Amino acid sequence: MMTASIKRYGIAGAIAAALSFIAMPAMADVPLETQYIFNSLSFLMHGFLVMWMAAGFAMLEAGLVRSKNTAAQCLKNIGLYSIAGIMFYLLGYNLMYMDVSGYIGSFAIWDAGTIAAADTLEGGEYSAGSDWFFQMVFVAATASIVSGTVAERVKLWPFFAFCVVLTAIIYPIQGSWTWGGGWLSEMGFSDFAGSTIVHSVGGWAALAGAIVIGARKGRYGDGGHPMPGANLPLATLGTFILWMGWFGFNGGSQLAMGTMQDISDIGTIYINTNLAAAAGVIVAMILTQILYKKIDLTMALNGALAGLVSITAEPLAPSPMLAIFIGAVGGALVVFAVPLLDKLKIDDVVGAISVHLVCGIWGTLAVVFSGADFVVQLTGIVAIGAFVFITSFIVWTVLKLVVGVRVSEEAEMLGLDKADLGMEAYPEFGAGSASK
Repeated sequence: MMTASIKRYGIAGAIAAALSFIAMPAMADVPLETQYIFNSLSFLMHGFLVMWMAAGFAMLEAGLVRSKNTAAQCLKNIGLYSIAGIMFYLLGYNLMYMDVSGYIGSFAIWDAGTIAAADTLEGGEYSAGSDWFFQMVFVAATASIVSGTVAERVKLWPFFAFCVVLTAIIYPIQGSWTWGGGWLSEMGFSDFAGSTIVHSVGGWAALAGAIVIGARKGRYGDGGHPMPGANLPLATLGTFILWMGWFGFNGGSQLAMGTMQDISDIGTIYINTNLAAAAGVIVAMILTQILYKKIDLTMALNGALAGLVSITAEPLAPSPMLAIFIGAVGGALVVFAVPLLDKLKIDDVVGAISVHLVCGIWGTLAVVFSGADFVVQLTGIVAIGAFVFITSFIVWTVLKLVVGVRVSEEAEMLGLDKADLGMEAYPEFGAGSASK
């Protein structure tokens, strides 16, 4: 089973050996069962940190939408996570990893029960189930990116229908090109933990949705105005949760925890991940102070996420100073990308396109500082971007023509909490909450 070994940048196979209370001079001396235990444990522990990012996305988005849409946004996030888990089981995992012919894998349903423990020990030194769980939480993160962009005006069930296609087909197909051992992997395209494969994919899908659905009523044009989020403390909490979960996102992508070198590498990944995020925050604060004479909290939050996305394509190889530079550039890109999208009248409620698409591209190109080929990196970015944007645009358009993707003006004015759920996130504020 080659899933994990293919995903690891810079190593042809997942070099796995065990942590042991007794130092061992060579990997060959480490019992195979011990390798299996610690590598599987790494997948599971880092996987539930990435799963915790679902809470981070939910809280970030709940804080950045208006109060009348908060409960609906929370529902979208728990719904999309559930859809991602089921669809990745039914179709996505095998389509991404099993019998990849270069461009696509198998359409069979994944079944861990068909893989005997002994076979898994000999083939990959990790549990098949732990690997499945670790890969699944990544696809859920991709869908969460879309949720924030199209908030406050998308219909609930068409959004979930799009998530079905994204998590079952679009994400797995492009993922198979690199992490499944497909044609981009053969070219040498490098994306350690998914600046492009996860984050830009979510950004491209979100961009297609924002174009097809259109902007919120009153956002642009004559009489247009900003629509600030209702709960910035909640958005701040969501950002810190995402920041913490990112250690699982990047650290787990080492794909092994069995040797002293693996543990050392995971420590380096954690350091670089943290430094890049911190640099993104500082640069976003400085730039907003210079440009607007005030520090913008929402830009600082997105600056952290921008730094995290930027370092995700290669969090191990850079020196700490290079990690700071990569994260700092990400923080700057967000500050300029958010108003640029507004000028283009592309309504991105939480800034997800600027964070995940723009900085995902930057982070993937930044791998050249660690020895990657620029042309190969650019080829991967363009190929994945074109595939995801075109397919997503088609899916959104079909949904628009068949069932409609946008709520009525009345529902949008009332708020999706009442219109779709018949409840309010903040009922103590009474009838006035609908106008906020």
